[in-house]
Amino acid sequence: MGDEKVKNEAMEIMGLFQVLPRLREMPSLYPHAKGILSALQDKGVDVAIASRSPTADIAKTFLDKLGIKSMFVAQEIFSSWTHKTEHFQRINRRTGVPYKAMLFFDDEDRNIEAVTKMGVTSILVGNGVNLGAFRQGLVEFSRNSASSENKRK
Repeated sequence: MGDEKVKNEAMEIMGLFQVLPRLREMPSLYPHAKGILSALQDKGVDVAIASRSPTADIAKTFLDKLGIKSMFVAQEIFSSWTHKTEHFQRINRRTGVPYKAMLFFDDEDRNIEAVTKMGVTSILVGNGVNLGAFRQGLVEFSRNSASSENKRK
């Protein structure tokens, strides 16, 4: 596997990291990522990671070096090519948070489709999670929550 492939796989964690020119460089967060994570933490909102990467050890090291590892209540980072639904099943078991109370951002249509079927509000992002994508996620989450409430009445 080439350095470029390894680097790209290691960076695919929740759309937080920017892709770097060389593998040995320290990754940096996308511009809005740290602020979003800090705001969620300040509000007491639990955040988890669901990622597939053949370089899970590198990805976990990056989280630690960036000083954000402690911001996540669950880190489902697998080196195997497990299905994204397995990540969410593990997060659900670990945290007790129901799928309908989860908001997920990813850059792959197939993951969005699979996780949405579980009841998770899912937002497709192209270049990482930014304020626009985050707002869209909150609007969709609110809409889905209201729809769930109406169905129960």
